[in-house]
Amino acid sequence: MIAIRIDRFGGPETMTVSDVSIPEPQAGEVLVRNMAVGVNPVDFKIRNGQYPEVKADKLPLTLGREVAGLIEAVGEGVERFQVGNRVFAMIGADGGYAQYSRVPSAHLAIIPSSIDWRHAAAIPLAAHTAWQALMEHGHLERGQKVLIHGGTGGVGHFAVQFARAKGAQVYATASAGSLAFLNELGVDRAIDYKQERFEDICRDFDLVIDLIGGETQARSWQVLGEGGRLVSTLEMPDAHHPQAQGKTGTRFTARPDGHQLREIAEYVNSGQVKVVIDQTLELREAAHALNFIETEHVRGKVVLRVPQRDSEQKAG
Repeated sequence: MIAIRIDRFGGPETMTVSDVSIPEPQAGEVLVRNMAVGVNPVDFKIRNGQYPEVKADKLPLTLGREVAGLIEAVGEGVERFQVGNRVFAMIGADGGYAQYSRVPSAHLAIIPSSIDWRHAAAIPLAAHTAWQALMEHGHLERGQKVLIHGGTGGVGHFAVQFARAKGAQVYATASAGSLAFLNELGVDRAIDYKQERFEDICRDFDLVIDLIGGETQARSWQVLGEGGRLVSTLEMPDAHHPQAQGKTGTRFTARPDGHQLREIAEYVNSGQVKVVIDQTLELREAAHALNFIETEHVRGKVVLRVPQRDSEQKAG
């Protein structure tokens, strides 16, 4: 099968289109024939050697952590799924950019019939991250005020919509060219991070979701009210910051959860949350896809189509 792999850390030059054996599902796993796969910032961080959970002793590996496809085979002990099911999942650090992936059955969910392959592939990791940031770590409740930094990207556009669906008042930051997109997503206030200081606009907020890090994170303490929460996907907030007193900060890494993914899928299936795809490319264009999300302002997600025909599998 075709897989996009790295055998060393570095830039796009480390990514190779490889011909590797189709994996065998182990106990509790299924084999998914991928139809589309999602692209996320964690993919280029792994490639660059900037993701602490993936060390050099894990190489070579196949990049990619979101898949959507058909179950081709099931391992011992798998009862909830069967061959032919349309499924999607966030998977581990090895195996997404490929024609087939081994996936623990506990990570899987059935794709609702209203969601196509591309949009299904755009959901799992990004939506898990947004959901867990808001609900599990942010303890978001109806009527609260939340500020989301980077509200137009893969995680951000889900976070904005989940927060709105939960009845929160939602402010979000983005570049000037993306403010209209934020308004389309339903924010109460779109903030141009270059022309406006969010701390001059936001006061006594209950929650900040930090998808940017650095100075933006440090400045976010002052927008929180007493007992407010600062949740980051990037770096642990500084609890010793002068404005952190009486507030809490945390950093987390999203985890796959099939039950949670089924709940997320219902929000999409019902139309409460829409999946926005900025670009759809071919699997062999994975290096270009990673360059795009690393260097440009992405609105929503980038997705790769996976070749299915024998001629496509053998090409190039």
